[in-house]
Amino acid sequence: MAKPVIVVHYHELWLKGRNRNFFLTKLRQALLRSLEDLGVQRIGRPGDRMIVELGDGAQVEEAVERLKRVLGVANFAVARRVERDLDAICHAAWQEVEPERFATFAVRAKRSDKSFPVTVMEIEQIVGRHLLDKLRAAGRNVRVHLDAPELTCRIEIPPGPVLVYARKIPGAGGLPANSGGRMMCLLSGGFDSAVAAYKMMKRGAHMSFVHFWGGGARPGESSVHVARELVRKLVRYQLTAKLFLVLFEPLQREIVQWAPETYRVLLYRRLMLRIAEQLALRDHAQALVTGDSLAQVASQTLQNMVAVGAASRLPVFRPLAGDDKLEILALARKIGTHDISAEPFHDCCPVFMPRTPALYASAEELDHAEAALDASVASPFQTTPSNHSPGSGIAALVRRGVEAAVLERYRYSVGRVEQVESFRAETKPKTTSASA
Repeated sequence: MAKPVIVVHYHELWLKGRNRNFFLTKLRQALLRSLEDLGVQRIGRPGDRMIVELGDGAQVEEAVERLKRVLGVANFAVARRVERDLDAICHAAWQEVEPERFATFAVRAKRSDKSFPVTVMEIEQIVGRHLLDKLRAAGRNVRVHLDAPELTCRIEIPPGPVLVYARKIPGAGGLPANSGGRMMCLLSGGFDSAVAAYKMMKRGAHMSFVHFWGGGARPGESSVHVARELVRKLVRYQLTAKLFLVLFEPLQREIVQWAPETYRVLLYRRLMLRIAEQLALRDHAQALVTGDSLAQVASQTLQNMVAVGAASRLPVFRPLAGDDKLEILALARKIGTHDISAEPFHDCCPVFMPRTPALYASAEELDHAEAALDASVASPFQTTPSNHSPGSGIAALVRRGVEAAVLERYRYSVGRVEQVESFRAETKPKTTSASA
């Protein structure tokens, strides 16, 4: 097909008012970035859709695969561009319809160029009769159904060539990437947090990620490789991303030594939130995102989530709070993170797991446990390990986590994901080849 055209439809953006152009500009930018090496000649915006014009010999199938990941696209179709002639339109419609399998169909026409001499109703009747005759002649038992057809052949008549298409391809939906502010996601490596990040990305939020890791029992068991692969998969939806890596196990050991056993996991999570909050503020993010699902595990009872969340001054979003595990796994498969999260890795959270974890802790109880930890560490009568720096406590643990964080930047470009920088988060790189 010479010079193919892709018709891109968006739905939710039409609900926007005076700021609609902002969202449409973001969508156009995402389309250009996703297709930048595939010969895009022009992206037009007639009416309630966008028209992507590709050059001769463009890789249409590759373009289709990339467009499936562009947030803000409700659906799209590869259209045939034909002469402004009814016979040519009928022929193109048959080429579109003939390979599809369906029991009912309809023809829908849109004539934005009123100089075309045939009305919309006449176009639909003429092309519909032509298709019905061809289908019946081919021995196919089909009928016209105008209200709820299984297949719709669409004909658009703008100025210039006519566009004909029948196969609609579902898009990712939602709002365009990078249109809803910045957030920091606590990325565990498991199924839940990656799905939570995707759901917020789908609402236009630009996600940065922080991953807390510990050493494995054997070489190669660290969870860092899983976190990196998850970011590589997710960055395809938002084009750029930052990943902060925080070695957490030494900080856990401090909590294990001084804190009540029953509160260990909750204190781990509060410390993670505090470290993530500091990194988020440096990254100009306005909220944190976690993969918590209500009552899924002991630390995610309603009382425990409230008690843990009280440690953060930034809002904590939990987009999976009402989802069950089957729903989460289904979405993980859809976005391509399921098999990555299913890989074996060393998760730092279950390390030093308490025998009887608290199920219904309050923020006051955890505050008291943290205060007791600080007091124990600061007490001159307490035996202090040689590696325990003076003045340690929750604030010092947060500082140690932030100062040791490593920042990696990722970028999706010309159909590939590349890591463009890696450096200690406390330092500034000598070069800035890309920004996330």
